[in-house]
Amino acid sequence: MAAHKILVIDDSRVIRNMVRDMLPPANFEVLEAADGIKGLEMIHQEKPWMIMLDFLLPRMSGFEVYETLQQSPELSRIPLVLMSGRKEEVTSKISEPFEDKYLVFIEKPFEQKELITAIKRAMVLVQKRPPVSVVPTSTTVDTPATEKTDDALIKRIEELEAKSKILEQQIATQQKQFQQLVDFIKKKIK
Repeated sequence: MAAHKILVIDDSRVIRNMVRDMLPPANFEVLEAADGIKGLEMIHQEKPWMIMLDFLLPRMSGFEVYETLQQSPELSRIPLVLMSGRKEEVTSKISEPFEDKYLVFIEKPFEQKELITAIKRAMVLVQKRPPVSVVPTSTTVDTPATEKTDDALIKRIEELEAKSKILEQQIATQQKQFQQLVDFIKKKIK
């Protein structure tokens, strides 16, 4: 399966690296932009599969990037995950529920599970978005293939979540066994 391009627009290198580390590289290619202007340039150049957008950015705010995306019928169809450590800043400009705007909000800092859930929700929301009134013929032909790819990706993410839970259980069991072994050795030494 080809890697899906996710563009992370965030002025924090830590957040960009964190997203890269949380996503399996075989399934996702993480592209990065450190400000809103560079982010918009990359959106036009790379045509990402999904956008993760920080709300507070230098040079051009995340809100301005969001507004630009919403003005384009093509770009507004890209799944969007909006990130911020200050939800009140976001809700002062974009009212809740965010799902009505076909975007997902995730509060920073976030865990891998939260990120995966946000990605899934953004994919579902963009499919619920009403179609653009004038749809080119080529887009109509490509839509079923995109939906199959998205379904396959959702299935793969769910498989990875299941494997992650199994690994967490195995680690917990091994930690318990290790502790029992340490306790046994302590008793024998006394």
